[in-house]
Amino acid sequence: MDYQRIFADAIDRLHAEGRYRVFIDILRNKGAFPNARCFAGHNGPKPITVWCSNDYLAMGQHPKVIAAMEEALHDVGAGSGGTRNISGNSHYHIELEAELADLHGKDAALLFTSGYVSNEATLSTLAKLLPGCIVFSDALNHASMIAGIKNSGCEKKVFRHNDLEHLEELLAEAPADSPKLIAFESVYSMDGDVAPIAEICDLAEKYGALTYLDEVHAVGMYGPRGGGISERDDVARRVDIIEGTLGKAFGVMGGYIATDRNIIDVIRSYAPGFIFTTSLSPVLVAGALASVKHLKASSVEREGQQASAAKLKAIMAEAGLPVMPSETHIVPLMVGDPVLAKRISDILLAEYGVYVQPINYPTVPRGTERLRFTPGPAHDEAMMRELADALVEIWDRLEVRQAA
Repeated sequence: MDYQRIFADAIDRLHAEGRYRVFIDILRNKGAFPNARCFAGHNGPKPITVWCSNDYLAMGQHPKVIAAMEEALHDVGAGSGGTRNISGNSHYHIELEAELADLHGKDAALLFTSGYVSNEATLSTLAKLLPGCIVFSDALNHASMIAGIKNSGCEKKVFRHNDLEHLEELLAEAPADSPKLIAFESVYSMDGDVAPIAEICDLAEKYGALTYLDEVHAVGMYGPRGGGISERDDVARRVDIIEGTLGKAFGVMGGYIATDRNIIDVIRSYAPGFIFTTSLSPVLVAGALASVKHLKASSVEREGQQASAAKLKAIMAEAGLPVMPSETHIVPLMVGDPVLAKRISDILLAEYGVYVQPINYPTVPRGTERLRFTPGPAHDEAMMRELADALVEIWDRLEVRQAA
């Protein structure tokens, strides 16, 4: 068996389809984000502007966050020392879980090493513990949610994206006495649209289902205290389990769930992805704690980001660029071809010092490949107009309109 040939062929297929992922070699400039340095293909670092960070509010650069991490580092050291059960539980972990529970108006919260792990571990464990459980999953759910549902081994029903009629049709077909779980997101990060949370909760109550809401692209971003779309729309109390991340708007690393104490106890007691994983470093937890506390009290960053997103959408539309409709902070620009999307991204980086990654299958369906911009509070209008001018020039050069 020629194992290396099999592996090489697999990579060659990705190259042929324009889906091979390239990790750009950069360093962010502390205190000056979105400015960074790129080391790829240069003799030394080249200044660039980052347009695709999930650190939406630049909280990873915030003085309070950095100071908290430095203080924790010098107080307790670098690592956690083990799993939560074996020496890896610190006062920082307990305090952050209390803050997150309060953020979402829930009894308790549980930290994980990433948002992927929180989704996979919670969904797989929860569904396994409910005999005969049926999970109803939005068609555009995160890969981590899909993995968790699959790993639970339970029956899965996929409803069309944000389609309440289809969801109710599937719920009505299910046995009335079967445990049911509806899994969905608040902000869908590739299109920038929002779930009808209240209406999904109505259906859950009507058919006796639990609700699991992934708020990773919304926590910190929406609501008066950054509790997400569910806080903004005043429906958090109706959602059974809220999942979030500490690695996007909060600017650090980690994932979590917030729910009632019984569910937290069950997940922490049964989920392998929690039990057998070294806990987050107290240094990271301290930074996340500072970020959550700050964004509970400050809306300045949220307001600045929303203003930037609205401005960029307007400038792109004014320039005749195919910016996709989006009611959130996500600014997707449709290309429709994976090779072309990668080519545009490469030109932007090499010639204009603009860093934005192409988004290809399987993250989005084939034929809907795009560039995904996430302007932050520090992206000013001059940067946006320079970006739009660069895109127009490249669009014309590559005849993207005809190709797309």
